[in-house]
Amino acid sequence: MANQNEALRVWFRLVRLNTRSRLAIANRLRALDLSVPQCDVLTTLSEQEGVSQQDLAARLYVTKGNISGLIDRLVAAGLVERRPLEGDRRSHAIHLTPAGRELAKRGIEAQTAFVAETFGRVAPERLALFEDLLVELRDLIRKQNDAAQQGVKA
Repeated sequence: MANQNEALRVWFRLVRLNTRSRLAIANRLRALDLSVPQCDVLTTLSEQEGVSQQDLAARLYVTKGNISGLIDRLVAAGLVERRPLEGDRRSHAIHLTPAGRELAKRGIEAQTAFVAETFGRVAPERLALFEDLLVELRDLIRKQNDAAQQGVKA
């Protein structure tokens, strides 16, 4: 097992890497007049349209209030539309417009280019090792979160 100083150093590097990656993506998306959250909505809808705002919020790990404001702005920009949801008069299904579908495609292309220029330049075996470590850490964090929710120390 790593000592605490090594673990803390690596954790800080991971946090900083995440911040730098998000900033790099945000800059590329800004050139398309998109924010990261807006792009997240569009790309998620490009995978599955017709979901409710509540389902979209759950898929993106944001609050219902946040998703509502995002959808309002995307509707105003002509990128998505709300359609009545069958069997539920209070909810709406969210769909991409043709302009939204095109912008989602461009957002995906911007992110794909970033990945190719960065992660894509790492040797495949090292990338596989990195993924294994990320999955291991994800599982440890899930275990901690599950234990905390149950009031038990993991």
